[in-house]
Amino acid sequence: DDAVSFINGLELASHLANVGDAKTLVIHPASTTHQQLNDDEQRSAGVTPTMVRVSVGIEHIDDIVADFSQALAGLS
Repeated sequence: DDAVSFINGLELASHLANVGDAKTLVIHPASTTHQQLNDDEQRSAGVTPTMVRVSVGIEHIDDIVADFSQALAGLS
């Protein structure tokens, strides 16, 4: 799906859940942290199939924006 394709297209941001890290992290909650819930339970928890959770790190903001822009461009 598009959320996973977007995450896979990122080059700077890391695809992992790691509390306390200083780098930009992304995860797809529907297939990771909330995968044990059925679709109705995920929706009740506010998790949608296209949701991407981002924890912004200390990289330069221009680098983060460029990474997200190129990953989004790769979807079309």
